[in-house]
Amino acid sequence: MRPAFPFAPLALALLLAGCAAGPDYHAPDLGLPGHYRANLDPSQASAQAPWWASFADPQLDALEVAAMAQNLDLAQAMARLDQARGVARAAGAARLPAAQATLQAARSRQSLANSVGVIEQLFPQFRRDSELYDASLGASWELDLSGGLGRSAEAARAELDAAHAGVEAARLMVSVEVAEAYVALRGAQQRRLILEKQIGLLRDTMALVQLRLDQGAAAQRDLDAAAADLAQAEAVRPALAAAAEAQLDRLSVLIGRPPEAPRGELARAAAVPRPAPGFAGAPADLLRRRPDLVVAERRLAAANARIGAAIADYYPKVSLSALLGAESLSTESLFSGRAGLAQSALGLRWRLFDFGRVAAEVATARGREAEALAAYRQAVLRAAADVEAALTARLQTAEQAQRLADARRDLARRRASTADAYAAGAASLLELMDADRQLLAVEDRVIQAQVGQALAEVSLARGAGGPLGPG
Repeated sequence: MRPAFPFAPLALALLLAGCAAGPDYHAPDLGLPGHYRANLDPSQASAQAPWWASFADPQLDALEVAAMAQNLDLAQAMARLDQARGVARAAGAARLPAAQATLQAARSRQSLANSVGVIEQLFPQFRRDSELYDASLGASWELDLSGGLGRSAEAARAELDAAHAGVEAARLMVSVEVAEAYVALRGAQQRRLILEKQIGLLRDTMALVQLRLDQGAAAQRDLDAAAADLAQAEAVRPALAAAAEAQLDRLSVLIGRPPEAPRGELARAAAVPRPAPGFAGAPADLLRRRPDLVVAERRLAAANARIGAAIADYYPKVSLSALLGAESLSTESLFSGRAGLAQSALGLRWRLFDFGRVAAEVATARGREAEALAAYRQAVLRAAADVEAALTARLQTAEQAQRLADARRDLARRRASTADAYAAGAASLLELMDADRQLLAVEDRVIQAQVGQALAEVSLARGAGGPLGPG
């Protein structure tokens, strides 16, 4: 006696195989410490968002907004996100039934020179010209009994999450580059102003030495020394001008404009922005705040899911298909009962004698998952090191700025006392100019320290993954 359903053993085997599509994903525990070595008091946390708002600089704000709207690196990241959306939709649709409608009209002429034509023309009813009309609706469905399609869809969703995080990572990197370029531009401009004061003062000094030389009160070596000081100062001018121009060009590219575009207010000197200090949170916060770490973790999840997709090839693939329609040699009888056709099928595809290749594909998938795990762990360690370095730089630059501020205060008092002594005839003009020169030199170092402080805060924002704060 034939069994009622001869495919029952096969279906049972496939149903049992449905739970064998690879390991479920669990995010790894990285055991990050609870605090940074150089962390600050959480009461200093800044809740401002976006992160560059702590600089309170309207021109920087405008540049950041323009970059977020027009930067081409960011546009590429958005395009990659669109691609990932398409792949995720396709992977999800692969698990659903597919249907297609066909409507076809064909006309053909039989050759009289081939073997078929030679034979058929011997029959009186032979017609060389013929027509065929076809209208049908077909459907097919691959049953995901082994879970391979589900794992592929899971991998595509994880890649889509990574693409979303990739956009945020691009936003962060663009905003950081804009801030770095802006701070460097303002630093070069301020140093140029101080340099011009120094050059003016050195020219006055050289003129005074020349006058004293003419009066026999100075030696030629004094004039040579003054001329050398002036030449050295003037030699710095092109470098500072080139540095400012380079940052203007960099900003133009970052906001999606050609470098020769009008610079407007940016070309005029302004103060170096001074940020309000933020708080870096805890190392564990990096796992959700740094978008590049989210990218690495999601790619790890995708690699894990692809192991299941590879393992699923050990099991048979079962598909159902059906076709319903009509086919006729004329349009008059196309939709008659005689022209109707129907078909259904149960398909089986199994890489039965290809298990060696399947095993190699599984091993490859496991290797990629191990690589993704190592990359994720390394990215986390580097992120924590970035924040540690930025916090250390913040403390060091703050100490340096404070010491230079003290030196500037002392030199300003010395300059004032020298000016009083010069007015009373107790000090020479050269002594007064020397006091001015030393004060301007420390002013230049103060500007460099301000640039260092601002860049340290930018580095901290990049390392911490955006807005600085505990939440």
